[in-house]
Amino acid sequence: MAADFGVLLLLQNLTHMNARYTKLFLRIALSTAFLSAVADRLGFWPEGLYAWGNWEAFVHSTQAMNPWFPEGIIPAVAFVATALEVLFAICLLIGFKTELFAKLSGYLLLIFALAIAFSSNIKGSFDYSVFTASAAAFALSLFKDKYLELDHWLSKQEG
Repeated sequence: MAADFGVLLLLQNLTHMNARYTKLFLRIALSTAFLSAVADRLGFWPEGLYAWGNWEAFVHSTQAMNPWFPEGIIPAVAFVATALEVLFAICLLIGFKTELFAKLSGYLLLIFALAIAFSSNIKGSFDYSVFTASAAAFALSLFKDKYLELDHWLSKQEG
């Protein structure tokens, strides 16, 4: 009986440890995906490794994916999307309000996926795994334990 309890305790500890590593991996994966996309549209990736390569190409792509917006506001839409991606990436990476920014990331990515699907075809959303990234962000928002997060440190300072 005591051995069974020991095994259960060990499994519980392993599950908790795996959840912490899974949460950390999701934070890093989503953050780097956002930052890589931003680096692409700002021209930081070398030739042959980018989708847009510069801001103008990204704004043109934004217009193509959002034909329902007036052309005059597309640069603002592109800027807001980029600013949100940078903000969300930084917050997820450092672990600031992780659950909130994970949900917001999930919604933003879902908007991107639907824009791609409705403006061209759903295959683009699948090929670029935008629905998958959105689901990963929503899954991340469900993890409550803090691990290597600014929120954990801030909660210790308050307490």
